Amino acid sequence: MFGVFFFQGAWPVPDVNEPYYLGKAIHFWNPDWIPGDPFLNSADTHTVFYFTFGWLSLWLSPWALAWFGRLLTWGLLAWAWRRLSFAFVPRRWFSVLTAALFVCFLDRFHMAGEWVVGGVEAKGFAYVLVFLGLEALIHNRWNRVWLLLGAASAFHVLVGGWSVVAAGIAWLLVRDDRPELRSMWLALLAGLLLSLPALLPSLALTWGIEPQITRRAQEIYVFERLAHHLVPGRFPTTFVDRFLLLVLLVAILDHVTPRDQLHRRLRMFVIGSLVIAGVGVAIGLVEHFSTALAASLLRFYWFRLSDVAVPLAVALVGSRYLLHELREHPRWGKKALAVAILIAVFHVGGYALHRTVPTLPRADRVYDNADRASQMRAYYAWRAACSWVAESGEVPADARFLAPRMAQTFKWYAGRSEVVTWKDVPQDARSIVEWWDELHDIYAVGDPQRGYRWHNSLAELGPERLKQLGAKYGADYALTVRWPPVGLPVVYENELYVIYRMDDR
Repeated sequence: MFGVFFFQGAWPVPDVNEPYYLGKAIHFWNPDWIPGDPFLNSADTHTVFYFTFGWLSLWLSPWALAWFGRLLTWGLLAWAWRRLSFAFVPRRWFSVLTAALFVCFLDRFHMAGEWVVGGVEAKGFAYVLVFLGLEALIHNRWNRVWLLLGAASAFHVLVGGWSVVAAGIAWLLVRDDRPELRSMWLALLAGLLLSLPALLPSLALTWGIEPQITRRAQEIYVFERLAHHLVPGRFPTTFVDRFLLLVLLVAILDHVTPRDQLHRRLRMFVIGSLVIAGVGVAIGLVEHFSTALAASLLRFYWFRLSDVAVPLAVALVGSRYLLHELREHPRWGKKALAVAILIAVFHVGGYALHRTVPTLPRADRVYDNADRASQMRAYYAWRAACSWVAESGEVPADARFLAPRMAQTFKWYAGRSEVVTWKDVPQDARSIVEWWDELHDIYAVGDPQRGYRWHNSLAELGPERLKQLGAKYGADYALTVRWPPVGLPVVYENELYVIYRMDDR
């Protein structure tokens, strides 16, 4: 199982979200690491993750921290998945098959972009606790369910919180063979207390902020920055279709598989996740009547849990069906098992072969439409420019840069502050509005009525505008492409990138 998760998630460091979350974790324990960066100094919402994991950054480099965190997360996920899978499908080696099927269907049939196995961030540890909570749920150990899901909420309030809601729906639907509410109140209270280190910082993101700023921040967050995760009307049609196809497969497997109490309890949890997603779809329709109301509700990631629960059900219920057929109809069961193994082998084997081919970190894939040679050329030129900033000794540690809008790894490689980037969206309402206004002030041209157009590069702005922006945002340098040239002092250049000095420090 660890091998399955390793091949699934072993992308080159840094992966897409690792500069974001690990950067925050490093800065949490060492505020002198890039001290003046606006994003790193913004409000923290994953404090438990930063506190319990980030201290390793005092001894490990960012690359070592990422790999250690990945190995730790995948190992814990494999342990938790084995417990969950064996509880539902008690047959040796079937846990490996269910793990491979789970990552396969999650990878290829998600609707809103959720994933479990990948780079290091808070939700990886949260899903470990969710899997353990599901094991307790199917065994009817409800007090343990609330404690584990409360702990999951401490690491990631939405992953754990929606799991609590789905488990609550499952408890309501499983009317017989369930404990009474009064027997669970202490565990429910303890689970709530466990979640408070994440719940309170999340609630504080809008405390004391003017309502108009909060409304604008929510609209920016939902409709401008993260619509591909949050707004059902913006999901690609193919994503929706393939997810609905997977839901249909779950329904068929549920119908043909003999049911017992374990099966019923897992089934109700999956139904709970789909109820949550259905409410999210209904809220999405509100956008046509009130954008502000829709934004205030859609920001809670209504589709995150169903993206995980449905593939999980396909893997577990499907494997239980295979086990039943092997006992009752061995000939057909062996054929069905062979098909399942082929699906798993092709998926995991494809990733295993991919791991032998040198490739770019996904966080550095800025030019999606470029050919491989162009991407590699841009990557090595980008690394060279950032490495010069980090290692030359000519750039002060507290220097701030204007960097390309879509760059995700400048802080990771260069170890210096940047004014603003598309990826590093803060979480508190006031900072979101400031982040959005700064993005448009620096990288866009146009107005709200006629629409905005993003500049292709900072070099298009010209020397006077760059100096104005440098003075306005306290930026000492600008890192951009070489063409068109800008009439400012050059401190570094390579075949693709150039660094201009914008002040006299």
